[in-house]
Amino acid sequence: MAKVLQTPANCLARELLDRVGDKWSVYVLYTLGAAGAVRFNGLRSRVNGISQRMLTVTLRGLERDGLVVRTAFPEVPPRVEYSLTPLGATLSRLVCDLVTWADAHVKDVDAARVAYDARK
Repeated sequence: MAKVLQTPANCLARELLDRVGDKWSVYVLYTLGAAGAVRFNGLRSRVNGISQRMLTVTLRGLERDGLVVRTAFPEVPPRVEYSLTPLGATLSRLVCDLVTWADAHVKDVDAARVAYDARK
């Protein structure tokens, strides 16, 4: 197999894939794609198992990458909503396709795992 030359471009692409491919980013992008603008606690309740800290870190990273926008409303008490940017919406559609694929093939993967484990 040929060794891939590391260039600044493919290093940045790898960094971006690491961001959007991590467990929590996928869930957040999928949830925001389905729900639209959501407040922090609403998002936290929809993303099963995520801690407050991990949701904060994930949202900040997605916001930094231009995939999520944080909108603060000047109200008392303060209200903050998170939603997808147009760029984030394009990625969310791909994530939705991935989730659809996973739902359709979970039994196939489970059967493959059982067969593999039986050979061990």
